[in-house]
Amino acid sequence: MSAAHLLIGPLLRRVVDTRATIWVETAAPAVVTVRTAGGATGTAPTFSAYDHHYALVVVEGLSPDSETSYEVLVDDELVWPVPSSGFPPSVIRTRAADDRDQPVSLIFGSCRETTQHATTRKLPPDALDAYARRLMADPESNPLPDLLVLLGDQVYADVTSPTVRRLLRRRRRRPKGAPADQVVSFDEYTKLYLESWRDPEIRWLLSTVPSVMIFDDHEIIDDWNTSAKWRAEMREQPWWPERIGSGLASYWVYQHLGNLAPDEIAADPVFAKVVAAEDATGVLREFGHRVDQESDLAHDTERWRTVQYQWSYALDLGRTRLVMLDNRCSRVLESGNRAMLPPGEWSWFLDQAHGVYDHLVVGASLPWLLPQGIHHIEAWNEKLADSRRPFVARGAEKLRRALDLEHWAAFRRSFEALAETFARIGTGTPRQSGARVGAGPAYAPPASISVLSGDVHHSYVARARFADRRWSRPCTSSPAHRSTTRCRPASAR
Repeated sequence: MSAAHLLIGPLLRRVVDTRATIWVETAAPAVVTVRTAGGATGTAPTFSAYDHHYALVVVEGLSPDSETSYEVLVDDELVWPVPSSGFPPSVIRTRAADDRDQPVSLIFGSCRETTQHATTRKLPPDALDAYARRLMADPESNPLPDLLVLLGDQVYADVTSPTVRRLLRRRRRRPKGAPADQVVSFDEYTKLYLESWRDPEIRWLLSTVPSVMIFDDHEIIDDWNTSAKWRAEMREQPWWPERIGSGLASYWVYQHLGNLAPDEIAADPVFAKVVAAEDATGVLREFGHRVDQESDLAHDTERWRTVQYQWSYALDLGRTRLVMLDNRCSRVLESGNRAMLPPGEWSWFLDQAHGVYDHLVVGASLPWLLPQGIHHIEAWNEKLADSRRPFVARGAEKLRRALDLEHWAAFRRSFEALAETFARIGTGTPRQSGARVGAGPAYAPPASISVLSGDVHHSYVARARFADRRWSRPCTSSPAHRSTTRCRPASAR
Protein backbone atom coordinates (compact mmCIF):
# COMPACT_ATOMS: atom_id res chain seq x y z
CA MET A 1 0.00 0.00 0.00
CA SER A 2 1.26 3.48 -0.83
CA ALA A 3 2.53 5.63 2.04
CA ALA A 4 0.24 8.39 0.75
CA HIS A 5 -2.78 6.88 2.45
CA LEU A 6 -4.40 7.57 5.81
CA LEU A 7 -5.55 4.54 7.75
CA ILE A 8 -7.09 6.72 10.48
CA GLY A 9 -7.48 10.45 10.80
CA PRO A 10 -6.95 13.26 10.69
CA LEU A 11 -7.96 13.83 14.31
CA LEU A 12 -7.93 17.44 15.49
CA ARG A 13 -6.88 17.03 19.12
CA ARG A 14 -5.84 20.26 20.87
CA VAL A 15 -6.14 23.91 19.83
CA VAL A 16 -4.02 26.11 22.10
CA ASP A 17 -3.83 29.83 21.28
CA THR A 18 -2.46 29.90 17.70
CA ARG A 19 -1.34 26.26 17.59
CA ALA A 20 -3.18 23.03 16.93
CA THR A 21 -2.24 19.33 16.97
CA ILE A 22 -3.37 16.89 14.26
CA TRP A 23 -3.00 13.11 14.80
CA VAL A 24 -2.92 10.60 11.92
CA GLU A 25 -2.08 6.97 11.21
CA THR A 26 -0.54 6.35 7.78
CA ALA A 27 -0.12 3.17 5.75
CA ALA A 28 3.70 3.41 5.69
CA PRO A 29 6.55 5.62 6.97
CA ALA A 30 6.14 9.12 5.56
CA VAL A 31 6.31 12.85 6.17
CA VAL A 32 2.94 14.36 7.04
CA THR A 33 2.10 18.00 6.33
CA VAL A 34 -0.96 19.92 7.48
CA ARG A 35 -1.65 23.08 5.49
CA THR A 36 -4.40 25.57 6.30
CA ALA A 37 -6.18 27.96 3.95
CA GLY A 38 -4.84 30.82 6.08
CA GLY A 39 -1.22 29.85 5.48
CA ALA A 40 -0.42 28.18 8.81
CA THR A 41 1.38 24.87 8.39
CA GLY A 42 2.96 22.03 10.31
CA THR A 43 5.09 19.04 9.30
CA ALA A 44 6.23 15.91 11.13
CA PRO A 45 7.71 12.55 10.15
CA THR A 46 5.88 9.45 11.27
CA PHE A 47 7.11 7.26 14.10
CA SER A 48 6.75 3.49 13.80
CA ALA A 49 5.79 0.78 16.28
CA TYR A 50 4.43 -2.74 15.81
CA ASP A 51 4.53 -2.15 12.01
CA HIS A 52 2.13 0.79 12.34
CA HIS A 53 2.97 4.41 11.55
CA TYR A 54 1.77 7.57 13.28
CA ALA A 55 2.36 11.30 13.24
CA LEU A 56 1.36 14.11 15.57
CA VAL A 57 1.66 17.36 13.64
CA VAL A 58 1.80 20.72 15.42
CA VAL A 59 0.33 23.47 13.22
CA GLU A 60 1.68 26.90 14.13
CA GLY A 61 0.83 30.43 13.05
CA LEU A 62 -2.98 30.26 13.20
CA SER A 63 -4.85 33.54 13.49
CA PRO A 64 -6.71 34.20 16.76
CA ASP A 65 -10.51 34.15 16.66
CA SER A 66 -10.63 32.47 13.25
CA GLU A 67 -11.99 29.40 11.49
CA THR A 68 -9.90 28.03 8.65
CA SER A 69 -10.10 24.89 6.56
CA TYR A 70 -7.10 22.60 6.26
CA GLU A 71 -5.74 19.74 4.16
CA VAL A 72 -3.38 16.88 4.90
CA LEU A 73 -0.56 15.76 2.65
CA VAL A 74 1.45 12.56 2.99
CA ASP A 75 4.81 12.74 1.20
CA ASP A 76 3.44 15.82 -0.60
CA GLU A 77 0.41 13.94 -1.92
CA LEU A 78 -3.00 15.28 -0.92
CA VAL A 79 -4.95 12.68 1.12
CA TRP A 80 -7.46 14.85 2.99
CA PRO A 81 -10.13 16.02 2.41
CA VAL A 82 -11.51 13.12 0.39
CA PRO A 83 -13.19 14.73 -2.67
CA SER A 84 -15.89 12.08 -2.96
CA SER A 85 -17.08 12.36 0.66
CA GLY A 86 -19.49 15.24 0.10
CA PHE A 87 -18.79 16.44 3.64
CA PRO A 88 -17.98 20.06 4.56
CA PRO A 89 -14.29 21.01 4.81
CA SER A 90 -12.50 20.11 8.03
CA VAL A 91 -11.64 23.28 9.94
CA ILE A 92 -9.52 24.53 12.82
CA ARG A 93 -11.26 27.13 14.95
CA THR A 94 -9.26 29.31 17.34
CA ARG A 95 -10.50 31.42 20.21
CA ALA A 96 -9.91 35.14 20.68
CA ALA A 97 -6.54 36.26 22.02
CA ASP A 98 -8.35 37.48 25.14
CA ASP A 99 -11.13 34.92 25.54
CA ARG A 100 -12.01 35.56 29.17
CA ASP A 101 -15.52 36.71 28.27
CA GLN A 102 -16.02 34.15 25.50
CA PRO A 103 -18.46 31.30 26.35
CA VAL A 104 -17.15 27.72 26.45
CA SER A 105 -19.14 24.83 25.00
CA LEU A 106 -18.27 21.22 25.85
CA ILE A 107 -19.82 18.07 24.37
CA PHE A 108 -19.28 14.89 26.38
CA GLY A 109 -20.20 11.23 26.51
CA SER A 110 -18.79 7.74 27.00
CA CYS A 111 -19.16 4.04 26.25
CA ARG A 112 -19.28 4.25 22.49
CA GLU A 113 -19.94 1.06 20.58
CA THR A 114 -18.85 0.80 16.95
CA THR A 115 -21.30 1.81 14.25
CA GLN A 116 -24.44 -0.10 13.42
CA HIS A 117 -22.70 -1.51 10.35
CA ALA A 118 -20.45 -3.57 12.64
CA THR A 119 -23.11 -4.87 15.02
CA THR A 120 -25.81 -7.50 14.85
CA ARG A 121 -28.47 -5.42 16.61
CA LYS A 122 -28.99 -2.96 13.72
CA LEU A 123 -28.83 -0.01 16.07
CA PRO A 124 -29.66 3.42 14.64
CA PRO A 125 -26.89 6.01 14.29
CA ASP A 126 -25.26 6.63 17.65
CA ALA A 127 -25.16 9.95 19.46
CA LEU A 128 -21.85 11.08 17.98
CA ASP A 129 -22.91 10.00 14.51
CA ALA A 130 -26.21 11.87 14.83
CA TYR A 131 -24.46 14.92 16.28
CA ALA A 132 -22.01 15.00 13.37
CA ARG A 133 -24.88 14.87 10.88
CA ARG A 134 -26.63 17.71 12.70
CA LEU A 135 -23.51 19.88 12.55
CA MET A 136 -23.10 19.22 8.85
CA ALA A 137 -26.76 19.74 7.99
CA ASP A 138 -27.27 23.07 9.77
CA PRO A 139 -24.00 24.71 10.84
CA GLU A 140 -25.69 28.08 11.37
CA SER A 141 -27.99 26.73 14.07
CA ASN A 142 -25.36 24.36 15.49
CA PRO A 143 -22.07 26.20 16.02
CA LEU A 144 -18.99 24.08 16.60
CA PRO A 145 -18.29 23.30 20.28
CA ASP A 146 -14.94 24.14 21.80
CA LEU A 147 -14.18 20.58 22.87
CA LEU A 148 -15.42 17.00 22.66
CA VAL A 149 -14.76 15.22 25.98
CA LEU A 150 -14.81 11.41 25.77
CA LEU A 151 -15.01 9.85 29.22
CA GLY A 152 -14.00 6.23 28.80
CA ASP A 153 -14.68 3.03 26.91
CA GLN A 154 -13.86 4.60 23.55
CA VAL A 155 -13.19 1.00 22.45
CA TYR A 156 -14.20 -2.34 23.95
CA ALA A 157 -11.32 -4.81 24.09
CA ASP A 158 -13.42 -7.40 25.90
CA VAL A 159 -16.76 -7.01 24.08
CA THR A 160 -15.85 -7.10 20.40
CA SER A 161 -17.98 -6.74 17.29
CA PRO A 162 -18.69 -9.58 14.84
CA THR A 163 -16.14 -8.04 12.46
CA VAL A 164 -13.36 -8.11 15.05
CA ARG A 165 -14.31 -11.59 16.25
CA ARG A 166 -13.96 -12.90 12.70
CA LEU A 167 -10.50 -11.34 12.54
CA LEU A 168 -9.52 -12.93 15.85
CA ARG A 169 -10.58 -16.37 14.65
CA ARG A 170 -8.14 -16.06 11.74
CA ARG A 171 -5.19 -15.26 13.99
CA ARG A 172 -2.80 -18.19 14.35
CA ARG A 173 -0.76 -17.00 17.32
CA ARG A 174 -2.77 -16.52 20.48
CA PRO A 175 -1.27 -16.53 23.99
CA LYS A 176 -2.16 -19.59 26.03
CA GLY A 177 -5.56 -19.23 27.67
CA ALA A 178 -6.42 -15.92 25.96
CA PRO A 179 -10.19 -15.38 25.54
CA ALA A 180 -11.01 -16.25 21.94
CA ASP A 181 -13.29 -13.24 21.38
CA GLN A 182 -11.13 -10.56 23.06
CA VAL A 183 -8.19 -8.58 21.73
CA VAL A 184 -4.78 -9.17 23.30
CA SER A 185 -1.99 -7.84 21.05
CA PHE A 186 -1.19 -4.27 20.03
CA ASP A 187 -2.07 -5.06 16.42
CA GLU A 188 -5.47 -6.38 17.49
CA TYR A 189 -6.07 -3.16 19.43
CA THR A 190 -5.40 -1.15 16.27
CA LYS A 191 -8.34 -2.92 14.60
CA LEU A 192 -10.69 -1.59 17.30
CA TYR A 193 -9.72 2.00 16.52
CA LEU A 194 -9.78 1.38 12.78
CA GLU A 195 -13.32 0.02 13.04
CA SER A 196 -14.59 2.85 15.24
CA TRP A 197 -12.83 5.94 13.92
CA ARG A 198 -13.17 5.30 10.18
CA ASP A 199 -16.95 5.66 10.29
CA PRO A 200 -17.39 8.56 7.79
CA GLU A 201 -19.41 10.88 10.04
CA ILE A 202 -17.22 10.19 13.07
CA ARG A 203 -14.09 10.71 11.00
CA TRP A 204 -15.33 14.13 9.87
CA LEU A 205 -16.40 15.10 13.40
CA LEU A 206 -13.03 14.17 14.92
CA SER A 207 -11.26 16.10 12.15
CA THR A 208 -13.20 19.29 12.95
CA VAL A 209 -13.96 19.34 16.70
CA PRO A 210 -10.99 19.22 19.12
CA SER A 211 -11.15 16.21 21.43
CA VAL A 212 -9.69 14.95 24.70
CA MET A 213 -10.13 11.47 26.17
CA ILE A 214 -9.60 9.30 29.23
CA PHE A 215 -9.83 5.52 29.54
CA ASP A 216 -12.14 3.35 31.61
CA ASP A 217 -12.05 -0.40 32.20
CA HIS A 218 -13.18 -1.73 28.81
CA GLU A 219 -10.15 -0.27 27.03
CA ILE A 220 -8.39 -3.02 28.99
CA ILE A 221 -10.97 -5.42 30.51
CA ASP A 222 -14.11 -5.29 32.64
CA ASP A 223 -13.38 -4.60 36.35
CA TRP A 224 -9.84 -3.45 35.57
CA ASN A 225 -8.06 -2.80 38.90
CA THR A 226 -11.21 -3.26 40.98
CA SER A 227 -9.15 -4.66 43.89
CA ALA A 228 -5.73 -5.96 44.92
CA LYS A 229 -7.06 -9.52 44.81
CA TRP A 230 -8.25 -8.97 41.22
CA ARG A 231 -4.78 -7.77 40.20
CA ALA A 232 -3.12 -10.78 41.81
CA GLU A 233 -5.45 -13.20 40.04
CA MET A 234 -5.02 -11.54 36.63
CA ARG A 235 -1.23 -11.71 36.90
CA GLU A 236 -1.50 -15.48 37.11
CA GLN A 237 -3.02 -15.60 33.62
CA PRO A 238 -0.34 -16.33 30.97
CA TRP A 239 -1.96 -13.99 28.43
CA TRP A 240 -2.35 -11.02 30.80
CA PRO A 241 1.12 -9.42 30.41
CA GLU A 242 0.59 -8.97 26.67
CA ARG A 243 -2.96 -7.72 27.17
CA ILE A 244 -2.17 -5.05 29.75
CA GLY A 245 1.04 -3.95 28.03
CA SER A 246 -0.64 -3.70 24.62
CA GLY A 247 -3.71 -1.99 26.05
CA LEU A 248 -1.77 0.76 27.80
CA ALA A 249 0.68 1.25 24.91
CA SER A 250 -2.12 1.53 22.35
CA TYR A 251 -4.06 3.90 24.60
CA TRP A 252 -0.98 6.14 24.81
CA VAL A 253 -0.65 6.20 21.01
CA TYR A 254 -4.29 6.53 19.99
CA GLN A 255 -5.78 8.56 22.83
CA HIS A 256 -3.42 10.01 25.43
CA LEU A 257 -0.80 11.52 23.13
CA GLY A 258 -3.40 13.82 21.61
CA ASN A 259 -4.55 15.00 25.05
CA LEU A 260 -1.31 16.90 25.50
CA ALA A 261 -0.73 20.51 24.51
CA PRO A 262 2.22 21.18 22.16
CA ASP A 263 4.55 22.16 25.02
CA GLU A 264 3.51 19.08 27.02
CA ILE A 265 4.19 16.83 24.03
CA ALA A 266 7.70 18.19 23.75
CA ALA A 267 8.28 17.50 27.46
CA ASP A 268 6.79 13.99 27.51
CA PRO A 269 9.59 11.46 28.18
CA VAL A 270 7.85 8.62 26.36
CA PHE A 271 7.30 10.72 23.23
CA ALA A 272 10.97 11.69 23.15
CA LYS A 273 12.02 8.02 23.19
CA VAL A 274 9.40 7.01 20.64
CA VAL A 275 10.33 9.60 18.01
CA ALA A 276 14.05 8.98 18.53
CA ALA A 277 13.73 5.25 17.85
CA GLU A 278 13.81 3.82 14.34
CA ASP A 279 11.31 1.24 15.57
CA ALA A 280 9.54 2.19 18.81
CA THR A 281 8.03 -1.26 19.40
CA GLY A 282 10.44 -2.03 22.22
CA VAL A 283 9.95 1.40 23.78
CA LEU A 284 6.18 1.05 23.88
CA ARG A 285 6.28 -2.58 25.00
CA GLU A 286 8.51 -1.68 27.95
CA PHE A 287 6.39 1.37 28.73
CA GLY A 288 3.12 -0.59 28.73
CA HIS A 289 4.44 -3.14 31.23
CA ARG A 290 6.23 -0.60 33.40
CA VAL A 291 3.32 1.81 33.79
CA ASP A 292 1.08 -1.04 34.97
CA GLN A 293 3.65 -2.18 37.52
CA GLU A 294 4.10 1.36 38.80
CA SER A 295 0.58 1.30 40.21
CA ASP A 296 1.88 -1.14 42.84
CA LEU A 297 3.87 1.82 44.21
CA ALA A 298 0.89 4.17 44.21
CA HIS A 299 0.55 4.21 48.00
CA ASP A 300 4.17 5.37 48.37
CA THR A 301 4.11 9.12 47.75
CA GLU A 302 7.84 9.68 47.32
CA ARG A 303 8.43 6.71 45.03
CA TRP A 304 5.32 7.61 43.02
CA ARG A 305 6.64 11.10 42.40
CA THR A 306 9.86 9.73 40.93
CA VAL A 307 8.55 6.93 38.70
CA GLN A 308 4.83 7.16 38.01
CA TYR A 309 3.59 8.12 34.55
CA GLN A 310 0.56 10.36 34.98
CA TRP A 311 -2.51 9.88 32.81
CA SER A 312 -4.49 12.71 34.43
CA TYR A 313 -4.17 16.14 32.83
CA ALA A 314 -5.66 19.64 32.91
CA LEU A 315 -6.39 22.45 30.47
CA ASP A 316 -7.96 25.91 30.44
CA LEU A 317 -10.49 27.28 27.96
CA GLY A 318 -11.15 30.93 28.66
CA ARG A 319 -12.39 31.13 32.24
CA THR A 320 -13.16 27.39 32.40
CA ARG A 321 -10.73 24.82 33.80
CA LEU A 322 -11.08 21.15 32.87
CA VAL A 323 -9.26 18.57 35.00
CA MET A 324 -9.41 15.00 33.66
CA LEU A 325 -8.74 12.27 36.23
CA ASP A 326 -7.46 8.74 35.76
CA ASN A 327 -9.94 6.58 37.68
CA ARG A 328 -8.35 3.24 36.74
CA CYS A 329 -4.63 2.74 36.20
CA SER A 330 -3.14 4.39 39.29
CA ARG A 331 -5.61 3.38 41.98
CA VAL A 332 -4.32 2.57 45.44
CA LEU A 333 -5.67 -0.93 46.18
CA GLU A 334 -3.98 -1.58 49.52
CA SER A 335 -6.48 -3.03 51.99
CA GLY A 336 -7.73 -0.34 54.38
CA ASN A 337 -6.06 2.38 52.33
CA ARG A 338 -7.91 2.29 49.02
CA ALA A 339 -7.88 5.52 47.01
CA MET A 340 -9.02 6.54 43.54
CA LEU A 341 -5.83 8.56 43.08
CA PRO A 342 -2.42 7.97 44.70
CA PRO A 343 -1.17 10.63 47.13
CA GLY A 344 1.17 12.28 44.64
CA GLU A 345 -1.49 12.58 41.97
CA TRP A 346 -4.09 13.76 44.47
CA SER A 347 -1.74 16.57 45.44
CA TRP A 348 -1.42 17.46 41.75
CA PHE A 349 -5.22 17.49 41.44
CA LEU A 350 -5.59 19.88 44.38
CA ASP A 351 -3.09 22.24 42.78
CA GLN A 352 -5.09 22.17 39.54
CA ALA A 353 -8.49 22.48 41.22
CA HIS A 354 -7.55 25.61 43.15
CA GLY A 355 -7.11 28.68 41.01
CA VAL A 356 -8.72 31.72 39.50
CA TYR A 357 -11.44 30.75 37.03
CA ASP A 358 -15.22 31.02 36.66
CA HIS A 359 -16.05 27.35 36.12
CA LEU A 360 -14.36 24.16 37.31
CA VAL A 361 -15.12 21.00 35.32
CA VAL A 362 -13.76 17.67 36.57
CA GLY A 363 -13.83 14.82 34.06
CA ALA A 364 -13.85 11.32 35.58
CA SER A 365 -14.82 8.11 33.83
CA LEU A 366 -16.65 6.91 36.96
CA PRO A 367 -19.55 8.86 38.54
CA TRP A 368 -18.86 10.65 41.80
CA LEU A 369 -22.51 10.79 42.94
CA LEU A 370 -24.79 7.77 42.58
CA PRO A 371 -28.35 7.11 43.80
CA GLN A 372 -28.18 6.88 47.60
CA GLY A 373 -29.04 3.18 47.77
CA ILE A 374 -26.28 2.22 45.34
CA HIS A 375 -23.84 4.55 47.06
CA HIS A 376 -24.38 2.90 50.46
CA ILE A 377 -24.14 -0.60 48.99
CA GLU A 378 -20.76 0.22 47.47
CA ALA A 379 -19.48 1.77 50.71
CA TRP A 380 -20.80 -1.22 52.72
CA ASN A 381 -19.17 -3.66 50.29
CA GLU A 382 -15.78 -1.92 50.58
CA LYS A 383 -15.95 -2.27 54.35
CA LEU A 384 -16.84 -5.96 54.21
CA ALA A 385 -14.13 -6.71 51.64
CA ASP A 386 -11.58 -5.53 54.21
CA SER A 387 -12.99 -7.85 56.88
CA ARG A 388 -10.57 -10.01 58.86
CA ARG A 389 -13.00 -12.91 58.52
CA PRO A 390 -11.97 -14.69 55.32
CA PHE A 391 -15.44 -15.93 54.36
CA VAL A 392 -16.87 -12.40 54.70
CA ALA A 393 -14.06 -10.86 52.62
CA ARG A 394 -14.42 -13.55 49.93
CA GLY A 395 -18.17 -13.01 49.67
CA ALA A 396 -17.77 -9.24 49.48
CA GLU A 397 -15.11 -9.54 46.77
CA LYS A 398 -17.35 -11.82 44.73
CA LEU A 399 -20.23 -9.35 45.08
CA ARG A 400 -17.97 -6.42 44.18
CA ARG A 401 -17.09 -7.98 40.83
CA ALA A 402 -20.56 -9.31 40.05
CA LEU A 403 -22.23 -5.92 40.57
CA ASP A 404 -19.34 -3.63 39.50
CA LEU A 405 -19.15 -1.96 42.92
CA GLU A 406 -16.10 0.16 42.12
CA HIS A 407 -17.18 3.78 41.76
CA TRP A 408 -16.10 6.66 43.99
CA ALA A 409 -18.44 5.39 46.71
CA ALA A 410 -16.36 2.19 46.86
CA PHE A 411 -13.29 4.35 47.60
CA ARG A 412 -14.73 6.09 50.65
CA ARG A 413 -11.63 8.12 51.51
CA SER A 414 -11.45 9.52 47.99
CA PHE A 415 -15.19 10.22 47.84
CA GLU A 416 -15.07 12.22 51.06
CA ALA A 417 -11.87 14.01 50.07
CA LEU A 418 -13.43 15.09 46.77
CA ALA A 419 -16.56 16.32 48.55
CA GLU A 420 -14.43 18.28 51.01
CA THR A 421 -12.44 19.77 48.14
CA PHE A 422 -15.58 20.95 46.35
CA ALA A 423 -17.01 22.38 49.56
CA ARG A 424 -13.79 24.28 50.21
CA ILE A 425 -13.53 25.61 46.65
CA GLY A 426 -17.21 26.52 46.68
CA THR A 427 -16.73 28.72 49.74
CA GLY A 428 -13.62 30.41 48.36
CA THR A 429 -11.18 28.86 50.82
CA PRO A 430 -7.76 28.38 49.21
CA ARG A 431 -5.24 25.59 49.47
CA GLN A 432 -1.54 26.36 49.72
CA SER A 433 1.15 23.77 49.09
CA GLY A 434 3.00 22.99 52.30
CA ALA A 435 0.44 24.80 54.44
CA ARG A 436 -2.53 23.55 56.34
CA VAL A 437 -5.79 23.35 54.41
CA GLY A 438 -7.65 26.62 54.54
CA ALA A 439 -4.59 28.76 55.24
CA GLY A 440 -4.41 32.14 53.55
CA PRO A 441 -6.98 34.72 52.49
CA ALA A 442 -10.31 33.76 50.97
CA TYR A 443 -11.07 34.40 47.31
CA ALA A 444 -14.22 34.53 45.18
CA PRO A 445 -15.62 31.03 44.61
CA PRO A 446 -16.26 29.80 41.06
CA ALA A 447 -19.68 30.24 39.49
CA SER A 448 -20.03 26.47 39.05
CA ILE A 449 -18.34 23.17 39.80
CA SER A 450 -19.30 20.30 37.50
CA VAL A 451 -18.26 16.65 37.41
CA LEU A 452 -18.66 14.94 34.03
CA SER A 453 -18.58 11.16 33.98
CA GLY A 454 -19.77 8.05 32.19
CA ASP A 455 -19.70 4.26 32.73
CA VAL A 456 -23.21 3.58 34.01
CA HIS A 457 -24.99 3.44 30.63
CA HIS A 458 -27.63 6.06 31.29
CA SER A 459 -27.78 9.83 31.71
CA TYR A 460 -28.64 11.89 34.77
CA VAL A 461 -27.78 15.13 36.52
CA ALA A 462 -27.26 15.10 40.30
CA ARG A 463 -26.84 18.15 42.48
CA ALA A 464 -24.73 18.10 45.64
CA ARG A 465 -25.71 20.55 48.37
CA PHE A 466 -23.45 21.47 51.26
CA ALA A 467 -24.23 23.06 54.62
CA ASP A 468 -23.55 26.57 53.31
CA ARG A 469 -26.04 25.93 50.45
CA ARG A 470 -23.35 26.02 47.79
CA TRP A 471 -23.55 23.18 45.31
CA SER A 472 -21.69 21.25 42.67
CA ARG A 473 -23.24 19.79 39.56
CA PRO A 474 -22.11 16.24 38.77
CA CYS A 475 -23.35 15.26 35.31
CA THR A 476 -23.28 11.77 33.87
CA SER A 477 -23.90 11.14 30.18
CA SER A 478 -23.37 7.54 29.25
CA PRO A 479 -23.41 6.08 26.73
CA ALA A 480 -22.65 7.71 23.43
CA HIS A 481 -23.75 4.38 21.98
CA ARG A 482 -24.55 1.14 23.78
CA SER A 483 -27.41 -1.31 23.42
CA THR A 484 -29.08 -0.54 26.75
CA THR A 485 -30.05 3.06 26.01
CA ARG A 486 -29.76 5.72 23.36
CA CYS A 487 -28.54 8.99 24.81
CA ARG A 488 -26.98 12.05 23.32
CA PRO A 489 -23.86 13.71 24.72
CA ALA A 490 -24.87 16.72 26.76
CA SER A 491 -23.46 20.20 26.37
CA ALA A 492 -22.57 22.56 29.17
CA ARG A 493 -21.79 26.24 29.18
